[in-house]
Amino acid sequence: MMRVSVVRGVAALSVAVAACSGAGTASAEPTATPSTEAPSTPATAPLPSRIVSTAAVTSRETSLEVYSASMGRNISLSVLHPENDARPAPVLYLLNGAGGGEDSATWKAKTDYRKFFAGKHVNVVTPNSGAFSYYTDWQKDDPVLGRNKWQTFLTEELPPLVDKAFDTTGANAIAGISMSGTSVFNLAIAAPKLYRSVAAYSGCARTSDPLGQAYIRTVVGDRGRADITNMWGPLDGPGWKANDPYLNADKLKGVKVYMTTGTGLPGRYDVPSARLINGDPAVLLDQVLMGGAIEAVVNSCTQQMKQALDKAGVETKLTTRPTGTHSWEYWQRDLHTTWPSIAKDLGAA
Repeated sequence: MMRVSVVRGVAALSVAVAACSGAGTASAEPTATPSTEAPSTPATAPLPSRIVSTAAVTSRETSLEVYSASMGRNISLSVLHPENDARPAPVLYLLNGAGGGEDSATWKAKTDYRKFFAGKHVNVVTPNSGAFSYYTDWQKDDPVLGRNKWQTFLTEELPPLVDKAFDTTGANAIAGISMSGTSVFNLAIAAPKLYRSVAAYSGCARTSDPLGQAYIRTVVGDRGRADITNMWGPLDGPGWKANDPYLNADKLKGVKVYMTTGTGLPGRYDVPSARLINGDPAVLLDQVLMGGAIEAVVNSCTQQMKQALDKAGVETKLTTRPTGTHSWEYWQRDLHTTWPSIAKDLGAA
């Protein structure tokens, strides 16, 4: 059975890679244009990570600029905070997908997350940067994507600043989609006591096997135009195994895990009348063909990760939808359905 699923996954990924590399082809998440600037270098006298500026977007949303000492540059973030700031609130770190918040495929643009979190006693922190980075610490600066030390930023530099600025309870959870649906596992492994729960929506948790590496090559190499060996070193090297959540599932003990995936078959949001399709046949075709192919691969990865987590004794809840493509309407629904459990973990229920 596993061989059949992997073969199907390889076939599906081949379709996805072809779609992603085809001229003029749309994608489930629009491709961002990577920076062509030379990698930034921290100042000779390193400055501490700190909040550089804050700006009120609404009464419940704040825009932050945070200087990252590890990356030597400012990072833009959005923070939704509760209406009642008289008592501390926990934090949900909610990551965007492959575009990292630098394109139009974001929680803010594609979902009702502002409305959904209104009235909920939680701070929701989302970076607006990190395209094609896998939110990890890269071994080398990349000529296209520059310096990426996202694991350091998200687990060491940012949380103390957020806790101080927003008077938090110290309880954290993290959730991500697609690319960051892999990242959330590695971030939790790197910082064992930082998160109470992890949610991966349509993420592929395999990184060191051929199928997982082909998936990453599609995101980082084909779409991001970066050298994937700058991320974790040679493909057969120890860096890829060290960052494979499937191989390190036992290190997630003590963290509650929520995973969701579709099968890739068209579902309720893969029809012309769907909100984000809006009658556009090209968008529908892209979502059904490429989004379906990608989700079939994701489903294979996710089922394998569930087996590894069960074997390791990690408390896990997997929701496998009988239909559904790699697209935002499903992730919005997944956020809604997993939130009550995450809120309970955070003490925000």
